[in-house]
Amino acid sequence: MTKVALIAGLIGLLFAVPAAPREGDRAPDPNQPPEHLAPYPSLATGKNRKERRESFNLGPQMQRGVPARVMLEQRRRLDAALARIEPQRRGTVDAYVVTIALDSDPVFAREAREAGRVLERRYDAKGRTLVLAGPDGARDDRPHGSIDALIVSLARVAEVMDSREDVLVLYSTSHGLDLGLTYHYGDTGYGVLSPARFKAVLEELGIKRRILLLSACFSGVFVDPLSSPDTAIFTAAASNRSSFGCEADNDWTFYGDALINNALRSPQSLEAAGDQAVNLVAKWEAERRLLASLPQVRIGPGVGDWLPELEARMPRTATSPVGRPAISGE
Repeated sequence: MTKVALIAGLIGLLFAVPAAPREGDRAPDPNQPPEHLAPYPSLATGKNRKERRESFNLGPQMQRGVPARVMLEQRRRLDAALARIEPQRRGTVDAYVVTIALDSDPVFAREAREAGRVLERRYDAKGRTLVLAGPDGARDDRPHGSIDALIVSLARVAEVMDSREDVLVLYSTSHGLDLGLTYHYGDTGYGVLSPARFKAVLEELGIKRRILLLSACFSGVFVDPLSSPDTAIFTAAASNRSSFGCEADNDWTFYGDALINNALRSPQSLEAAGDQAVNLVAKWEAERRLLASLPQVRIGPGVGDWLPELEARMPRTATSPVGRPAISGE
């Protein structure tokens, strides 16, 4: 999901010139999310488009001008959150839930936090859920999302799970472009998580059983690279389409509202929930005459070997949607 101006700027990264750091005062309230005010800098290296795209495939991340005390506080928050993750239960298909907001626009933090609650309940993942989300105007007590924080968190999950029986359930929400998911925190954090980098991390860590829910414009670029017999992957858009509802003041994006706030709250199968989300998004977009985002669903043939046991523990009652519906912001 993205604003037109942001998409244009990010696509320009392939040829962009680095911008000078911007000096400015930060809001005194630590719970107030930082705005994006400075130009997005170049993150890639290389003389031509091919070399720069290869550089983006490595998943570059940049932080600049972050106060030392903020860095220390974030390190402590992440370390504490990782230490609280409980080990797997032998003989049980445990779900390890990770939700992340990769952008400081507060809609993403709100969505990631509620997604953590919904997925933890659905997949019996209390004690095995990690939420990486920055401030959204409410109390900010979580480690913030970043590419590095996500990779470190996945490494910790791989340590405590049994890859032969347990499952990673990942929900990511942010802006995106055809290079991958974008990390953008105020004017201090920038990055791109490419499909190639994400695939390499999952393979390195041996995380084979996975439910990947990716909410961003162009997130369909992840479907082919991340597909496997034991992967269920859902994306908010096709590889060449935008998704909608990412205005900073919203409580939900279109896809987050459809999938998390509605479909996955009900005691129905993952496949049925995906179908419900696709239909809801299509309905909302058609009513507003928006170019269809075309959410993608691909469920590997091996998922049926372990998903039924996981879904057998789902609560039998649905919960009600929370926050303002995504369509109310249109």
